[in-house]
Amino acid sequence: MPLVRLPHGCRLWLAVALAAGPVHALAQGFAAYVTPPRIEAKVQPGQTIRQVIEIQHAGRSRGNYRFYTNDWSFNPDRSVQFQDALAPDSCRPWVAIERRELSLESGSRYRYRIEISPPAGTAPRECRFALMIEGMDPALVESGVSIPVSGRIGVIVYVAVGDVRPQLVLENVQVQRTGDRPQIELTVRNEGLAHGRLEGFVTGRDADGRRTEFSPADSPILPGETRPIALIPLAEEGQPATEWRLPLRIQGRLEWAGGQLPIDLSLAP
Repeated sequence: MPLVRLPHGCRLWLAVALAAGPVHALAQGFAAYVTPPRIEAKVQPGQTIRQVIEIQHAGRSRGNYRFYTNDWSFNPDRSVQFQDALAPDSCRPWVAIERRELSLESGSRYRYRIEISPPAGTAPRECRFALMIEGMDPALVESGVSIPVSGRIGVIVYVAVGDVRPQLVLENVQVQRTGDRPQIELTVRNEGLAHGRLEGFVTGRDADGRRTEFSPADSPILPGETRPIALIPLAEEGQPATEWRLPLRIQGRLEWAGGQLPIDLSLAP
């Protein structure tokens, strides 16, 4: 089946944006598992790449779905805002999707294809968009009345066009108060042309000699963006995180795709 390019513009009542783990959305008239929840790929200008997601319909009866693309922005509170209208310099015109609509029987799976074809001569950049999967079946309330509420899942897609990569720089570190506990927050700037995510572990030792491992929150830092990234204290499964207090010395190394960020911080009360 040839892939299709779609006109943009759909109205929705309920949106669910997901970025990690196998995605499951259940919004009354909509029940689906989608994997992967996020796509990261590379392509050269003038070439075409194909990506595949798998959809499993978890409803008790046949489910009907609609597919289209959206542009999106990542808000300071880590929420994702989708938009139907083409954003300035949107790469969605490069995207072809397999089909507009799909019906699935209960428990069935489907491998759904998309293609991205940046034109020859495209300057190095990151193409970002969302593949939207919307339930077409009306929701049912307890009285058995159908109401026009639908759910949707946004699978976030990042495509590096040409030789682009992130370049993450630590600008600042501060300690915030969350309830009665302090939280360490890194301010990170991305000077590269592709999004980046900090990964890895660093070790802290507080004034009482207690040792705590920390890991950065899994948030994308988009090109040209400065974003706060929390350092989250880790704990063994089923155990509470280690208590710690200032002053605190943190040492180690965090990494992103293609780079490293050495950490050696002394945090005072």
